[in-house]
Amino acid sequence: MIRLAVPLALAAGLAPAQAQEIDPADLAVMAGPCANCHGPDGRSPGAIPSIAGLPEGEAAAKMLAFRADEDPKATIMPRLMKGYGEAEIRALARWFAEVGQ
Repeated sequence: MIRLAVPLALAAGLAPAQAQEIDPADLAVMAGPCANCHGPDGRSPGAIPSIAGLPEGEAAAKMLAFRADEDPKATIMPRLMKGYGEAEIRALARWFAEVGQ
């Protein structure tokens, strides 16, 4: 029964609602590995692009494209994004958009 419930919930469009339910403290932990390359809170001090303040839709689209292996030149980001679900990616995109304000 549970196996059927999850696909039905996703088909019903409940995945974006789950993104809003991620605890902010958990979200900060999820965003922690991003600091290794993109700097604290997504503010890069070097050659890697900053992600703080990126518009939410743009950031989510980029992260989802990495997860789908759509950029043949990318090396690290596709590997990292495969570790997150779509709702988590959308929540991270929102977090980085807001952290830059």
